[in-house]
Amino acid sequence: MLDLNRIRQNPEEVRAALRKRMDDVCFDELLAWDARRREIIAESEALKAQRNKVNKEIPQMKKRGEDTTAIMEEMRAIGDKVKAYDEEQRELTAKIEGFLAKLPNIPAEDVVAGGKENNQVVHVWGEKPQFDFTPKDHVELCTNLGLIDYPRGVKMGGNGFWLYTGVGAQLEWALLNYFIAQHLADGYTFMLPPHLLTYQCGFTAGQFPKFEEDVFRLQEEGFQFLLPTAETALINLYRDEILEEADLPKKLFAYTPCYRREAGSYRANERGMVRGHQFNKVEMFGYTRPEDSRAMHQELIAKAEKLVQGLGLHYQLSKLAAGDCSDSMATTYDVEVWLPSMGEYKEVSSVSNAYDYQARRGNIRFRRADTRKVELVHTLNGSGMATSRLLPAIVEQFQQADGSVVIPEVLRPMMGGMEVIRPR
Repeated sequence: MLDLNRIRQNPEEVRAALRKRMDDVCFDELLAWDARRREIIAESEALKAQRNKVNKEIPQMKKRGEDTTAIMEEMRAIGDKVKAYDEEQRELTAKIEGFLAKLPNIPAEDVVAGGKENNQVVHVWGEKPQFDFTPKDHVELCTNLGLIDYPRGVKMGGNGFWLYTGVGAQLEWALLNYFIAQHLADGYTFMLPPHLLTYQCGFTAGQFPKFEEDVFRLQEEGFQFLLPTAETALINLYRDEILEEADLPKKLFAYTPCYRREAGSYRANERGMVRGHQFNKVEMFGYTRPEDSRAMHQELIAKAEKLVQGLGLHYQLSKLAAGDCSDSMATTYDVEVWLPSMGEYKEVSSVSNAYDYQARRGNIRFRRADTRKVELVHTLNGSGMATSRLLPAIVEQFQQADGSVVIPEVLRPMMGGMEVIRPR
């Protein structure tokens, strides 16, 4: 959530920054509500002070035998006016908070305007695989190798679901174990959060109210939903809490399945596992002091790249334009692996810095050790990483002429020493 005080002081500056990622925004109505609310608060406080003063005098007046009828009537009128002010203030506060809740984060200064057409490739790693035979796509490879049972996955879950089987399940689990081992070695704390979350979790993450319809929601009671990513859980770990400066940074990671409706977002060439309703992911997350968040962002980017490099996959790192970053994020870098069958790079890790946007929504703060001043933390997240596009990239990039697939060396110890997956 954006700082209302910043909008109040520099509305045109904030408007110009937001136009890097949205068509336009007008703050006139918001500022009018804010001005009226502050006016009401001042008038209400003055009336309450007057009432308190007179209420102290009434017993003395009665003691002196003076008639208090008129003054009591005046106090009742003041009470009614204060009550009306309080109601108007609640209505204005709801309007202001509703307006702010829908605003995206302000892009970082070095983030360019526009959509994905303005994304910038920072660098490319590894050589694009070349084949002296006609390569297969991951759907055919995973089917022929007995890694994925697509028809039975659909039979059990419907469209957008698949079933890992046999060596395919082993390979999926080996990927997850590889990620977890790397994060533990780097000193990150392993978390296993709930998969069912409350509405406030989605709000704090900045995903609600805009994307309420994109989650799988339970209708029985209240608003509970299946987490779309572990970020939605981890951002709420310290909601409404004050951390000590000495406790920062917090470096966390979590394994979860991720559940997404993704309604209407499928493209004809995004078959198999490229886009689905359920996939596995290991997510990195950080809480830092404001002055440390840029450094942690670079650390998370480097960690995500290291994981893909360890697998030997050809990829590119892209810096996203403002309009392609998620609403909560000020700046984002994507690690994108090459999928030969699609002839394009697909994102497998998105590493972002939200600055204080999520912390303000979740009231997540820390106390400075020297001044005892309380400030908002900065929060960061990054896939560390998702498997649903890595496994297709592995089988496509490492396929051989006979239809077999070479297993990345780092995964072989977790695959019982298996080096090659051969057709059944």
